[in-house]
Amino acid sequence: MSQTTSPYPLLERIIVPSDLREIPEAQLDQVCQELRDFIIDVVSVKGGHFGASLGVVELTVALHYVFNTPYDQLVWDVGHQAYGHKILTGRRENFHTNRLYKGLSGFPKRSESEYDTFGVGHSSTSIGGALGMAVASKLKGELDRHTVAVIGDGAMTAGMAFEALNHGGTANSDLLVVLNDNCMSIDPNVGALKEYLTDITTSQSYNKVKDEVWKLLGKVSKFGPNAQAIAQKVENAVKAALLKQSNLFESLQFRYFGPVDGHDVERLVKVLRDLKDIPGPKILHAVTMKGKGYKPAEDGSPTVWHSPGLFNKETGEIIKVLPKSPQPPKYQDVFGHTIVELAEKNPKIVGVTPAMPSGCSLNIMMKAMPDRAFDVGIAEQHAVTFSAGMATQGLIPFCNIYSSFMQRAYDQVVHDVALQNLHVVLCLDRGGLAGADGPTHHGAFDIAYFRCIPNMIVSAPMNEEELRNLMYTAQLRDNGPFSIRYPRGEGVMTEWKTPFREITIGTGRKLRSGNDIAVLSIGHIGNIAAKGIDALQAEGYSVAHYDIRFAKPIDEMLLHEVFGKFKHVITIEDGSIMGGMGSAVLEFMADHGYQAQVKRLGIPDHFIEHGTQKELYTECGFDDVALVAAVKEMLPAVSKGNRASA
Repeated sequence: MSQTTSPYPLLERIIVPSDLREIPEAQLDQVCQELRDFIIDVVSVKGGHFGASLGVVELTVALHYVFNTPYDQLVWDVGHQAYGHKILTGRRENFHTNRLYKGLSGFPKRSESEYDTFGVGHSSTSIGGALGMAVASKLKGELDRHTVAVIGDGAMTAGMAFEALNHGGTANSDLLVVLNDNCMSIDPNVGALKEYLTDITTSQSYNKVKDEVWKLLGKVSKFGPNAQAIAQKVENAVKAALLKQSNLFESLQFRYFGPVDGHDVERLVKVLRDLKDIPGPKILHAVTMKGKGYKPAEDGSPTVWHSPGLFNKETGEIIKVLPKSPQPPKYQDVFGHTIVELAEKNPKIVGVTPAMPSGCSLNIMMKAMPDRAFDVGIAEQHAVTFSAGMATQGLIPFCNIYSSFMQRAYDQVVHDVALQNLHVVLCLDRGGLAGADGPTHHGAFDIAYFRCIPNMIVSAPMNEEELRNLMYTAQLRDNGPFSIRYPRGEGVMTEWKTPFREITIGTGRKLRSGNDIAVLSIGHIGNIAAKGIDALQAEGYSVAHYDIRFAKPIDEMLLHEVFGKFKHVITIEDGSIMGGMGSAVLEFMADHGYQAQVKRLGIPDHFIEHGTQKELYTECGFDDVALVAAVKEMLPAVSKGNRASA
């Protein structure tokens, strides 16, 4: 009987990083190849973030080989690149459940593994988190404990990364920052930092002396008591070599080393061992390639291969299941085409996004009108204030930021936009439960956190036509800050490009009359509610359905109608129950002295894990089945024969 040879003979020996450290250095190249092949094998049939994890295979192996994780603490920025890390830290057998409902998280998560030292998902948090860990270790007397932050050049563009560097240079802590430079975040990086790093990596004068500096550095650990003096010589040599190129990091009092080839694992091991012996804050600049080791990803679009979905690993062909009939567009594409259509008629309109032009489809405007669409890098705070600045000069910025990322710019929305009552249109993509990306990306809170801001208009379209009309309405005249939130994924209309129609701000609409109970919905979830109402009507229930459309200002005339007729009301929203549209309805009821039984359906007061949107709607209790159950629970005494159909 023949034995099957494993395609991963070394990788299968590695359950945790201590097993990796038992493998001879000469075999690390093979470990990297097996790890890369394993990621390709799994992601090609299960999906997930791909290019970033392939790009840091060697870096991941080297870090776990040199540092004593989990005692030494490793913090990944964002976490798109952490698949190799997960596989090497006890999760290889379960990696096929990555991003699936009840399976592994797509991001590092403290409750999942002791090797995930800091929960991540949003960019640019690694340096600050790692610095806090390093300072805490020093205060506890753990002077042999190392802390490493791995951050991409895209994430480095965010203000909080520089805030952490500014503090870290003076905190006198043992912190190593690994700058993973691949010239990409999800879309190509933009801005002066990108040009600066390119200058470093291409500088002939720097590279001419780099090897000599590293040869000297490699001897540091051999000098015993003289190591500190040798390290000072290394520091001076590096400063001299990088007088023009690296003064940015040196001015922040971080010793800069690099750039090094991020795909040479043996070289990385040597460099990291040397850096362990140099105290204080340090930056290692490693140059990598997204999708490294998989030719279709290397040769193709890094944006596409960031998260390509399922693909044929042999040919690189991305697998797309073609529908038998025309499908509704994604809401983001409706936004992308509509803003161009509006901007062609209104020269005041400009578009702004923080590093997500393809994710929010502003890339359509960037191609059609490159001088009027701006990608400002991973800088949500700046995106909002930049938009506010343009608004003071009479322009109408459509600032498109994912709902969960808008949380990062909250002060700017309050202080720079709302307080000045500026005409900025805030388009919140991924409003509601976002799916497999999980709690770091769910847009649960925007209705609640915008509804409490003075001057703010808070709206959500039920379908593509409504999105177009809200965008059209928002630019017609200056009504101050105007927010429009919509979900990830497809809408419900195949014929969506309808003529524009102004919507009166603060008005909802009655979709269906009824006598037993009223259902109030806001946004896309109203389509799912309508399915439940259809099922109830088939059973003889008479259910009225209202699309609230504006959580603020809320349609008081519509609510007077509702509470003047119904003693049973259900609100449903793909957003936080605490402070959301349902809360606004209860506030109205209390303020006007109405008495009714109101049940609110929405995202409960805890963080929701990952899964498909449908799975999560069911878990949170606001899908069509849950609505039917809620109505029946509220109307147990109403006999079917006495119900009047509308």
